[in-house]
Amino acid sequence: MTTQVTTQRPDVHLAGSVLEKSRHVCAFFHTRAEEYRTLLPFIREGFEAGDKAFHIVESSHIPVHFTALAAAGIDTERARSSGQLEVLPWEKAYLRGGHFDQDAMLVLIEQVLNGGKAQGYPITRLVANMEWALEDRPGVADVVEYETRLNFILPKFDDAVV
Repeated sequence: MTTQVTTQRPDVHLAGSVLEKSRHVCAFFHTRAEEYRTLLPFIREGFEAGDKAFHIVESSHIPVHFTALAAAGIDTERARSSGQLEVLPWEKAYLRGGHFDQDAMLVLIEQVLNGGKAQGYPITRLVANMEWALEDRPGVADVVEYETRLNFILPKFDDAVV
């Protein structure tokens, strides 16, 4: 008799729901406080599970972001130095070269998710603030197509993308 051993991944929660296999969530918030009230439990859960955290935020908001993470009990210095936490500004992700290039961004997303696995993390929890898409920026008209294309890529991964 052969016994099959399976390892079951703990559930990934966001806003009181369990995220299933396809974990791509688009979330809209009225205020920054609402955004953090919703996302911090998801982010903290990831740190407790030993997951990779990859965040994309507006550059002037990065200090506030680190303060919010620290207030949630996350040792941001340790997490950054170990590689568990990476934070990029919009200009190094969505807006490289001063415009939105959906092809380059899709490549970056795949690199990040594959990189988390290569670093030994169970999953990557990618949180990306996209308020830049509300502005009149070059390439912003491609956002809907980008999100659609992303929906074809993300099912290949167990990671959670918000």
